Amino acid sequence: MSPNTHGPVVSRETAVGSDARLSWLLAGVAGMVGAVAFLHSAGYFVTFMTGNTERAVVSWFDVSNTQKVAGAGAVAAIVLIIAFVAGVWAASFCRRRFWQNHPHGPTVLTTAGLLAAAGLDFAYDGFDEPEVRFLPIVVITFAIGALNTSFVKNGEVSVPLSYVTGTLVKLGQGIERHLTGGGTVYDWLGYAMVYVGFLAGAGVGGVVASVFTGPQVILATGLLCGATTLVTFLHSDRRAILG
Repeated sequence: MSPNTHGPVVSRETAVGSDARLSWLLAGVAGMVGAVAFLHSAGYFVTFMTGNTERAVVSWFDVSNTQKVAGAGAVAAIVLIIAFVAGVWAASFCRRRFWQNHPHGPTVLTTAGLLAAAGLDFAYDGFDEPEVRFLPIVVITFAIGALNTSFVKNGEVSVPLSYVTGTLVKLGQGIERHLTGGGTVYDWLGYAMVYVGFLAGAGVGGVVASVFTGPQVILATGLLCGATTLVTFLHSDRRAILG
């Protein structure tokens, strides 16, 4: 008897249930934050750790002796990777110690990080500076790391919100299972919607970035993330507390 190579069947609730729909929204937050940080900084990635890892290596081999993106060299990339991992660690620690009844508590930490980054940039440059400085970008990267721990199952992150590469891999696998008869539309639909959510969030971030300047755009993004935090509370945190 040949082994089953199709993998587990994904249920409708897992793919498009209430938690899945919330993950689409939070993926949009990740996309929005990534877009505004990229557009109002020296081209820093706050969601793309693959890119930062490659930059951390290849920047040492820049034979032209000039950075392709001003100020975004190897050391900066390494600092951003450390900040991202620190955000994951901090949110995971808080979840383990303080947020047992708050399944989406990391959004609070993300909002606080964005507002702190906006405050730092205001302190540095005032209200109208067109670009965000590096230290606030580091804080934003920490906040995105925290956001990625919003969905945990059996102690492990189940929906990495800003990991677009992994989402597309899962999407491709799900489509293959569906087309070959080993699965259903729900094997890929949830991943497709997470991806669409990230794309839509990046679009919203582009609109916000075109309206506001550097420090203002981070504040606006923090306020939008705060509104999302309220949605997460009403969606499940309140249910967990009252139930």
